[in-house]
Amino acid sequence: MNDSNHSDAQEFGFVFPCSFPIKAMGPANCGLEAAVLEIIYRHAPETIDPAVSIRPSRGGKWISITVTFNAENRVQLDAIYQDLTAHELVLWAL
Repeated sequence: MNDSNHSDAQEFGFVFPCSFPIKAMGPANCGLEAAVLEIIYRHAPETIDPAVSIRPSRGGKWISITVTFNAENRVQLDAIYQDLTAHELVLWAL
């Protein structure tokens, strides 16, 4: 393991590469799933067939989308989170 990955593992609690779930929430029926996937594919173009789960809110006004993909490093994750939280359809991401 190189020093960069070792530092990531200590600071972030992960050893990269690893399977990583990202969750975003926003309004239902407005293209949120496509927006979230586009952001992930932009930063992780090698992602093939990520695991995607969608859960509507009780009233159906909101949805949460969880996408599990292979994360390569913390810089990649930070960039994905930055783009997700900046997107107009995303209320929050974790």
